[in-house]
Amino acid sequence: MKTASLGSTGIRVPILAMGAASLGSIYHPVSQRQADDTVAVALAHGVNYFDVAPYYGATKAETALGQALRGVPRADYTLATKVGRYGDSDWDFSAAATRRSIEQSLARLGTDYIDVIQCHDVEYGDRAQLVNEGLPALRKLREQGVVRHIGITGYQLDFLEPLAIEQQVDTLMAYCTYTLQDRRLGAVAQRLNAAGIGVLNASPLGMGLLTDQGAPQWHPAHQRVQQACRRVAQLCREFGENIAKVALQFALTTATRQGIASTVIGTASAENMLDNLSWCEQPINADLLAHIDALLAPVLNIGWDILPGNGGKANK
Repeated sequence: MKTASLGSTGIRVPILAMGAASLGSIYHPVSQRQADDTVAVALAHGVNYFDVAPYYGATKAETALGQALRGVPRADYTLATKVGRYGDSDWDFSAAATRRSIEQSLARLGTDYIDVIQCHDVEYGDRAQLVNEGLPALRKLREQGVVRHIGITGYQLDFLEPLAIEQQVDTLMAYCTYTLQDRRLGAVAQRLNAAGIGVLNASPLGMGLLTDQGAPQWHPAHQRVQQACRRVAQLCREFGENIAKVALQFALTTATRQGIASTVIGTASAENMLDNLSWCEQPINADLLAHIDALLAPVLNIGWDILPGNGGKANK
């Protein structure tokens, strides 16, 4: 597995990382055996960066990941989790909640330190509370060695980028903003890299948008974006390809050139992990990609019309 530097953290991360949200049975029931097998396959192939959060499965994902990593030497993997979001409409970046959350995460994950602690979906929380309480609490814990590096996550790049630079965080992870259809994170990543901030790209399949099944009913993408992506899925089938495969290949082959250190894709299946690994090693079909670019040109970089405090719903 190829690796890249995560900003100025000193951490080398695999260009493909594992998102562990699915281990929390958020889409369908996942057994501990399935979690163990998925993590074991990831580690065996060099995928040793794991991203999780208390919010995923109401702490179930952290618990399952901690169990799956039991017995693995701590130096053999990098662990990223989050603070601040604890429910669909529950954000708390207070100092007390931040300290309590980390203490509980450490217990669930079975470790005494967290490599990358991230403030979760920051655009929906109280910015003043984050800046005046949450981040200072994390900096104190960094001084104590409880956390090693501090980051933020979210979707709205025009909110995330200035906050990351102003607060001099170590990492930024944005989701669904570096995909076949939306490539805005690329330019942002280049600027953040110049400031020494490591960038991670989450959900290269656009939360189901770039799959054969298509976007789920609740998906916030505009209808014309969804229609264009359905046409791309059909085009891929005509080429004998899987749109998810092409979407992942695109993210992996072009992200590092944009300054994106790693692409985080969620799975709770060893079989899916093996598919992802296999796709990483295969060259992208350049002819197909040219046709895809033409189909997506009218909707390229059209994001979701989401406002802070709007519960994560799109204003279509």
